[in-house]
Amino acid sequence: MKKRILLVEDEPAVARGVHDALVFNGHVVEAVVDGRVGYEKAREGGYDLILLDLMLPGMAGLEVLAKLREDGIATPVVILTARGQESDRVKGLELGADDYVVKPFSVRELVARVGAHLRRDERGTEGAAPRVTLGGLEIDFTRREAWCEGAPVALLPKEFDLARFLLENRGRVVTRDELLVKVWEYPVAGIQTRTVDNYVMKLRQKVEVDPTNPQFILTVRGKGYRLADT
Repeated sequence: MKKRILLVEDEPAVARGVHDALVFNGHVVEAVVDGRVGYEKAREGGYDLILLDLMLPGMAGLEVLAKLREDGIATPVVILTARGQESDRVKGLELGADDYVVKPFSVRELVARVGAHLRRDERGTEGAAPRVTLGGLEIDFTRREAWCEGAPVALLPKEFDLARFLLENRGRVVTRDELLVKVWEYPVAGIQTRTVDNYVMKLRQKVEVDPTNPQFILTVRGKGYRLADT
């Protein structure tokens, strides 16, 4: 099934190259050059993924992302950033971006990264029980819904994937490199990024009664993370 992608990018050469490559790979791509227009398009829904540049006319990419998450739009977002925008990349992840690609990038790399995120929905619940309870946390992977102490929790797509992988490996220490490869589908380990730590922090804020004293998602200093057995 063809996937619908919204591309919000104001650099003509970049937009054209990305658009053509994604269409060649069988996707349906709608491209806009203005942040505010991109925000309105994304709110209308119907997209499987959003590619969002940060430097945009009309409305900056980070503002677009923040407003979408505030509106409850959970569509996966991959942000496109220029070199030297490390603080913006971190902020983007904190606001709920699922990934980022640094310009200049190879179109092949971007297409591979897009494909990895689109395959998320096709993996279904293989390897994990449809509904899992751990303490006050309950996750239904079939319906992609979660509750903490009985209250609904709005988890972003990548937060679901992270929670599922931790549950599948409950009691075992998983390294940051393993999470980058298995959850984010990075091609190799050893990539220097705070993506994992930022997402663990955000997940704790949503599922832990006291995020500063986590009972479920435990840090194993110098190694990675472990989900508590009970």
